[in-house]
Amino acid sequence: MSKKFTDNVTGLQEGLHPENLAHWYEIVIKEAKEMAPDWLVDKINVKQDPILTMKFNLDISKRAVRYFMMAVDNNLENMPNSTKLYFLKVEETLA
Repeated sequence: MSKKFTDNVTGLQEGLHPENLAHWYEIVIKEAKEMAPDWLVDKINVKQDPILTMKFNLDISKRAVRYFMMAVDNNLENMPNSTKLYFLKVEETLA
């Protein structure tokens, strides 16, 4: 029981590590670019701050937001819970 609880807490912590968030941003951005029309592909970008590694600058056109949100929705099931909550908050902010 204690081991399971420890594993759950560790999993939640690891889901918010900057490396994990960067990995999921790469997956989501790649999928959003595949869905978007050619003229919007260069308007979907994300940059990770080199000093504040938890800070991501999502540089996206208003017209491309829906493709980003569709890509997030497509990948939510595969994300750890804490990462899922993070991306749901990002979607809420963009909406």
